[in-house]
Amino acid sequence: MKKIVMLVWALSTLFFVGCGGLDKPVAQRVNGGEVLADVDAVTMKGILKQLNIAKDDTVVYGYKAYKIKYETTDEENNKVQASGLMVVPTGMPEAVKQIGYSLVSDDHGTIFANDETSTVVAEKSYAPAGSSVVLTSLGGFVTIQPDYIGFGDSNSHYHPFILKKSLANATVDFIKAARKFAQANEIKLNGQLFLTGYSEGGYAAMATLQKIEQEGTLQVSMAAPMAGPYALDAMAMGVLSSPTLTVPSFMANVAYAYAKAYSKDIANIINEPYASKLEGLIDGSRTRAAIDPELTTVTTGPTGLFRQDLVGDFFQNPQNWFKKAVQENDIHAWVPQTAVRLIHCKGDHVIPFQISELTEGTMKAMGAQNVALVPVEETLGQGSALVGHGQCGMMAYQVATGAFAQVRKATIGY
Repeated sequence: MKKIVMLVWALSTLFFVGCGGLDKPVAQRVNGGEVLADVDAVTMKGILKQLNIAKDDTVVYGYKAYKIKYETTDEENNKVQASGLMVVPTGMPEAVKQIGYSLVSDDHGTIFANDETSTVVAEKSYAPAGSSVVLTSLGGFVTIQPDYIGFGDSNSHYHPFILKKSLANATVDFIKAARKFAQANEIKLNGQLFLTGYSEGGYAAMATLQKIEQEGTLQVSMAAPMAGPYALDAMAMGVLSSPTLTVPSFMANVAYAYAKAYSKDIANIINEPYASKLEGLIDGSRTRAAIDPELTTVTTGPTGLFRQDLVGDFFQNPQNWFKKAVQENDIHAWVPQTAVRLIHCKGDHVIPFQISELTEGTMKAMGAQNVALVPVEETLGQGSALVGHGQCGMMAYQVATGAFAQVRKATIGY
């Protein structure tokens, strides 16, 4: 277990902030995009061996990462020019190239600074984010990561934080754009599609699956959303009834995004002095570490983050606009036809494990036949030790990659 934790922290440190010491890729002509990273398998394996993640017999692939621009639609049905990253394994066996690669759509977790965006990280460090290392270099999948509206090429737009319509739009449209890019550049895909993502990305992945099944235009082999706030009404009731906020920037971001999407005045939701400075805090120039100290951890009341009258009305009035809004964006009460694995750490105190338990129970009660909850600690053999939200991320990706690889082996043959 100690080695797994070392792997998690090493990958998080090295790859989520960018891999130092890599050279800028040689300029290459591609159709409909640009190359941001190109690391061969030998170099990649050397890096992972230095971190004691890979051994001499560990299979490690290189990767080539492309930035792709595409069009999507926001909450207000406006067209938005967006961007995303496509990471393709290199050094794969020729037989695999002939069969074609399986595709994983990976929705990233909560970020605040534009410098944390998938394409920006790759452009500055010549390496994609850490989840791509697990999914692509170790798993052999083509990984695609939409930047989301509000980041990357659309960073002048507000980010629709935990709003299912535009998160799903950005992901589905990027899946389609990535497939067109692959075809234009002779990157052979085998048609197999998996969905995953962590935290906000887990929510986005579930929203994406719901949209895909409603539209019927794509087929998904398995979805593995991880630690997402799928039951927003239950989450909101838990947060607003607690005297303190674990991560005030998350809730402030929800308030700001919902105020924008539902045409409400943020001053009627958030207390001063926080309401007036909130837009400047989440404009993409600051990280969460810089934002949280500017906010309060007190939930409500005269010195709290949320206005007392809003919170009181939320609990007492079924027609309260915010209550109705979070209910509209709930994504736990429906019946997916696709196999769904809800991956979550039991020790998560930011997005409680009970949210995934509620989601699994609700879906099964409504008739879902292939939904299962997967506790990360038990799956990785950690015993009774519990893992929190931040530390769980890369461990959850390890579980998701293993689940997808089993399906690929059983259906595609490698």
